[in-house]
Amino acid sequence: MAVKAVFIDRDGTINVNVEYLDNPDRLKLYPGVAEGIKLLRDNGFRIIVITNQSGVARGFFTIDTLEKIHEKMKKELSKKGALLDAIYYCPHHPDEKCNCRKPNTELFEKAIKDFDIDLKNSFIIGDRMLDVEAGNKLGLKTILVPEKKEIVDKELRESKIKPDFICKNFYSGVKWIMKNI
Repeated sequence: MAVKAVFIDRDGTINVNVEYLDNPDRLKLYPGVAEGIKLLRDNGFRIIVITNQSGVARGFFTIDTLEKIHEKMKKELSKKGALLDAIYYCPHHPDEKCNCRKPNTELFEKAIKDFDIDLKNSFIIGDRMLDVEAGNKLGLKTILVPEKKEIVDKELRESKIKPDFICKNFYSGVKWIMKNI
């Protein structure tokens, strides 16, 4: 039976975006993220992180370091009862033009198959228009939580697509989801 899901971007959405987060000690979750994830899980959503991590291809950190960062993130979230179902990441450089780097949808498609996800009742939360674009390609309801307003404002002006909802923080995006399920 198909399940509903919320796909979530990592850097700038779950945690403060540090230029190429290369050490678990630099991970800092945004306030309200754990509570939002827990609320979504309590309401039957699968929680799946989809993240571009070109720092691997650029040589800034290894897959091992990336996995340690993800383990710390999961540990910090679980302290407040927030559990993730999966984390999918693209380790490639943008120049590689791979199909797994957002806004492409290969990682989403893998998650959809792995979890039998019902796209019509699923959402994506991200901080950049590439998250919105990926969600749009899949027919997801899209939520934009702009971390760097000036960058996102420029992306919005240049984009032919618009998010379904723009909010100031992760938890307000979750509240919007709860009103729209």
